[in-house]
Amino acid sequence: MEFQHKSVLLEETIEGLHIRPDGTYVDGTLGGGGHAYEIAKRLGDKGSIIGIDQDAAAIEAAGIRLKDFGEKVTIVRSNYCEMKSQLQKLGIDRVDGIILDLGVSSYQLDTAERGFSYREDAPLDMRMDTRQERTARDIVNDYSEMELYRVIRDYGEDKFAKNIAKHIVAARSKAPIETTGQLSGIIRQSIPMKYQKMSGHPAKRTFQAIRIELNRELDVLKDSLDDMIDLLNPGGRLCIITFHSLEDRIVKSAFRKNEHPCTCPPDFPVCVCGKVSKGKVITRKPILPTKEEQEYNSRSKSAKLRIFERA
Repeated sequence: MEFQHKSVLLEETIEGLHIRPDGTYVDGTLGGGGHAYEIAKRLGDKGSIIGIDQDAAAIEAAGIRLKDFGEKVTIVRSNYCEMKSQLQKLGIDRVDGIILDLGVSSYQLDTAERGFSYREDAPLDMRMDTRQERTARDIVNDYSEMELYRVIRDYGEDKFAKNIAKHIVAARSKAPIETTGQLSGIIRQSIPMKYQKMSGHPAKRTFQAIRIELNRELDVLKDSLDDMIDLLNPGGRLCIITFHSLEDRIVKSAFRKNEHPCTCPPDFPVCVCGKVSKGKVITRKPILPTKEEQEYNSRSKSAKLRIFERA
């Protein structure tokens, strides 16, 4: 299948980056290269963009899409959590802007054999990076009932997490759960029919939770934000597009902490902790997709863009 993905909040992100023609930029979630293409179009002879992605299909597709920009574009197969070390290998200490689009690509969702979709029957996989050995199958079959409950409750925010975990463990005691279709069917049996009719596909939250756990998505985000802000030149901007409340909460909290890092008690007359602000939050409220974008790209409906500017 051809790698396809509609870049969400494209115009808003490009505007938010404040691109300089001679600047250096990083797309930490390159995907099919949609955002990177628009950045590269705005760069002059001295400008450059580094695209990072851990998905081999994304790397191939972006390489084709961005080939006409020549040496302005460098593509690296890696996780954005390794951004600092990857940039150091390229001799880059600071950049003028970074973008992360944390959504799962349309290609990953629509390619059944990748195992992300609860609508198709395929092997339970869900790996963003196929070089990784562990798959969703391992989580579903090896985690204890309590661990499954924690994952589904915390990352899927599903009020039926306990029942879903119990049904998974009961089903796998008879035979291993191998496919997305099997797992989806077990989840359906775990949720009362009246709730299934009210809130979309019953497996959506559990599949999201397992994907997040497998790929360590929230841990990677949490551990990377401070480093990315430190990589910015003065006036450089970090633009992050999130797709669910857990991601958005992490980004909002990290941006606030980097803007106001002081830990002194409020009644102290002067700061004695020595922690200095790294910059300012540009988006007091997240930027949301327009109604038009939500209509032509339904996957944009939950997207939120937040922007931080380095002091």
